[in-house]
Amino acid sequence: MSWSAAALLGMVQGLTEFLPVSSSAHLILFRALFGLTGNADILELFDVAVHIGTLIALVIYFWRDLLGVVSALPRVFQAAADQAGRRLQLIAVGTVPIVLAGLAGLTKVEETLRTPVIAASMLALGAFVLFAGEHLGQRRKGERDLGFGSAFVVGVAQATALVPGVSRSGATIGVGMLIGFERAAITRFSFLLSVPAILAAAAHEGWKMRHIPLAAGDLQTIGIGVVTSAIVGYFAVAYFIKFVSSRRLDVFAWYRLALAAVLLIWLR
Repeated sequence: MSWSAAALLGMVQGLTEFLPVSSSAHLILFRALFGLTGNADILELFDVAVHIGTLIALVIYFWRDLLGVVSALPRVFQAAADQAGRRLQLIAVGTVPIVLAGLAGLTKVEETLRTPVIAASMLALGAFVLFAGEHLGQRRKGERDLGFGSAFVVGVAQATALVPGVSRSGATIGVGMLIGFERAAITRFSFLLSVPAILAAAAHEGWKMRHIPLAAGDLQTIGIGVVTSAIVGYFAVAYFIKFVSSRRLDVFAWYRLALAAVLLIWLR
């Protein structure tokens, strides 16, 4: 993979990981459009690396919230936890579904479903989830109204993002709005909830690929992808947080439908 291709895919990952449009679908599309092929192991490792880049973006943007969550670890089992302790409890509960999916081996399903047809279908389905959240959800609840039950439901939505084209943010935010939460509140929780999921997935995949031999050129390419995805990801998070505070998500739903249609027409 050339440096320009690595930078392009890093930008795509950084931009689409946090917007509700599915980063996996866009990576599949861009690779197919530009004929970006190569060693399968290196490409898989590159995917892990650019996800680490977006994780870095999240950590930098939410460093105060995350520092509070980490400092609350000694109080995680207290019934009357403070705000940081309560947030940690909710993140823990919301992480349970994806942990169960991993233990059940469902993460391996992603490899067989990583096709343009599946991505297009899930893009369309995710669009209707966003429409439902916007038009059927009450959207009156704030972060203080988030309980263990709703955190678990949002966690289940996050686990569905193992299927390419679903979108982690799209599923969690859409379902969150559908069960009554404000856009800004559920978006913030969705992003914080994604931190342990991305970290665990990157660690798991990275450990599996630890024996892959890397040339100097591979390391440079991966480094470019990480840096690019981190920088673009940071600005994407900042933009989207401001966007959801005052605007609807219909534009992203329509974009998903348009992209799904383009993919299906292209595949014919």
